[in-house]
Amino acid sequence: MLKFYYSGAPNPMKVALFLEEAGLPYEAIPVDTRKGDQHKPDYMAINPNAKVPAIVDGDVTVFDSNAILLYLGEKTGQFMPGKSDKQRGELLSWLMFIASGVGPYSGQSVHFRNYAPEKIEYATNRYMYEAQRHYAIIEARLSKQKFMLGDTYTIVDMALWGWARLIPVALGEAYWSKFPSLKKLIDEISARPAAARAIAIKDKHTFKTEFDDEAKKAMFRHMHEKVG
Repeated sequence: MLKFYYSGAPNPMKVALFLEEAGLPYEAIPVDTRKGDQHKPDYMAINPNAKVPAIVDGDVTVFDSNAILLYLGEKTGQFMPGKSDKQRGELLSWLMFIASGVGPYSGQSVHFRNYAPEKIEYATNRYMYEAQRHYAIIEARLSKQKFMLGDTYTIVDMALWGWARLIPVALGEAYWSKFPSLKKLIDEISARPAAARAIAIKDKHTFKTEFDDEAKKAMFRHMHEKVG
């Protein structure tokens, strides 16, 4: 059975959504990042980047949420676009756009807005601007079509859902009004039974909720370890 190493963070939730939508049997294995589970040798042997999620599918190990979506989509043939070169190009372009832009900028915006020990105006503005810019590009696309790749619900929409549903945390509640087409898509995905099941996975295990010194040390190691 496929093993799914996860937490309730945006990136693992993308994979949880696919697993539930596809009806794949899997074992959910919690990785409590506030306790530092991601840095334990057993987990780092699976994911040397010490991030979640990761999957082990027989003798195959895949880490990075977008790589996992692509792997599972190709393996099962589910939630993929057509096989033309044009459709393949759109799939890879938008999936990597989310992987390299939406996710990192949203994550950094969340960090500097909500967790950074120092309020640095330049850093906050920089990441909020870039996150907003990326979502505006997506909004323009979704204003013309139902899903990211046209009329078909795909892994690209799942990848987007993981982060975009947290726009109020990354940018502020008022920003939803700037992205009505995006909000419509995210609301529709969130209303799917598979999305509810994906979000509920974290309730099967107990995760640390306190954001204390132990959690900060585990999650923000740059604050405790010197570079070089």
